[in-house]
Amino acid sequence: MRVGMVWAEARDGAIGRDGEMPWHLPEDLAHFREVTSGSPVIMGRRTWESLPERFRPLPGRENIVVSRDSEFVAAGARSVTSLEAALASVDSDVSIVWIMGGGQLYRAAMPLADELVVTRIGLDVPDADTFAPTIGAEWELADPGLPLVAANGLKYSFERYLRNASALHPVT
Repeated sequence: MRVGMVWAEARDGAIGRDGEMPWHLPEDLAHFREVTSGSPVIMGRRTWESLPERFRPLPGRENIVVSRDSEFVAAGARSVTSLEAALASVDSDVSIVWIMGGGQLYRAAMPLADELVVTRIGLDVPDADTFAPTIGAEWELADPGLPLVAANGLKYSFERYLRNASALHPVT
């Protein structure tokens, strides 16, 4: 099973402010749905709680919520206490599982990920409090995406990164 990570970030790497995304970009939400539809999604409790109730659980995807609180119940989703438990709970015939946030889960999952799908948004968020993980040299930009402009005027692009083969199988 492959592990993918999907997020949208502003120019400064911001992905959140006060538990919410600091932008409204319907085109990115449609892209997220297209990328993750039919695959399990793993998210942290705060990300789950930030979803509008009418979208909980996200339709067309198995929803798995990670919370350190073993008593936490996410109605309509599977609740687990660690990223490892979340990954172990996914059916063996699944080809890819998507990590969809938040910041703590992205940092924990980065060493396990095979693919990153990142929406780059041309926006500064100086009061952000949650940030995307750093994309290091072990990642190769497989698709830089096209520069796009949303209906609301925001500039954005969809990028896709793959882990370098040398990072998967280091030479010893």
